[in-house]
Amino acid sequence: MRPWPEAGRGGAAAAMAMAEKFDSLEEHLEKFVENIRQLGIIVSDFQPSSQTGLNQKLNFMVTGLQDIDKCRQQLHDISVPLEVFEYIDQGRNPQLYTKECLERALAKNEQVKGKIDTMKFEAISFVLPSAWSQRAMEAQAFPQP
Repeated sequence: MRPWPEAGRGGAAAAMAMAEKFDSLEEHLEKFVENIRQLGIIVSDFQPSSQTGLNQKLNFMVTGLQDIDKCRQQLHDISVPLEVFEYIDQGRNPQLYTKECLERALAKNEQVKGKIDTMKFEAISFVLPSAWSQRAMEAQAFPQP
């Protein structure tokens, strides 16, 4: 039995399909950002003769937003924790969020394991004396040589 449904050959194909969707989104975002940059250049040095170019860039911007929206619809089941956006806002690498989550999970796991070990020891400490005294009484019942 597999621990998660994506394991095996089907999981690799699903991962590749998801990677392609992310690559497509990244490509559309890069094109959109480049279009916005070019639009900013046109607007900052606007001349009446550049109206056609401005209109064309605005239309490209609308098309780019539509393409991004199509990509978004393909990735509707992806959820990003808000803390990742906070990392980005702080200028930190979002991959640090994953690393720190794993470190916190490991620390919590060690803490819980310590509690379990303590409870096992206490259970043994509670049971052992009564079992020991029971055995001692049984031993006294036998005649001594």
